[in-house]
Amino acid sequence: MRLEFQLWGYVVIATFLWLPGAVAAAHLLARHRARRGRPHPARTAYADVFAVTGTLPWVWMILTPGRASGVSLVPLRDLAELAHGPLGAAFAQVGGNLLVFAALGALLPVRSSRFLPLWRVALLAAALSVTVEALQYGLRLGRVSSVDDVLLNTAGAVLAALATRRWWATRTAAGDGTR
Repeated sequence: MRLEFQLWGYVVIATFLWLPGAVAAAHLLARHRARRGRPHPARTAYADVFAVTGTLPWVWMILTPGRASGVSLVPLRDLAELAHGPLGAAFAQVGGNLLVFAALGALLPVRSSRFLPLWRVALLAAALSVTVEALQYGLRLGRVSSVDDVLLNTAGAVLAALATRRWWATRTAAGDGTR
């Protein structure tokens, strides 16, 4: 755990320092949307701000230089290797990858019915994950670009969306004009 904090501690600290700013930004955005007569201004503003606030630190971590590089295109190979390694490393890798787009997946259906049905959340998460993995490879960051990361990132977004199901926007409540 000490190594993880040495590697990512500055991201964690910056994220916690930003949280009061995120609350203020969401509040100001909600007030702005309310003045413009937008439907459900607080719901959409807080969902927008915290979807971004909960996603950017993970993307920041993913796009920092590492020590290994390569591409892994065989599904579940990396997960199988993790299963034979230290439990802490497996927990950190799997847990971290599940959390990358979890905030986005949880809050998009809360924000708008446009992200219903659930496959739309999965499609967006997969597209963003492929983009991040391609950036890791293209920018030569010394990181492994893996199809297993895409699968876990997408699964995390879908599971988080399911966890917020009771708060999902309805077609009439969202006021977003979708059918």
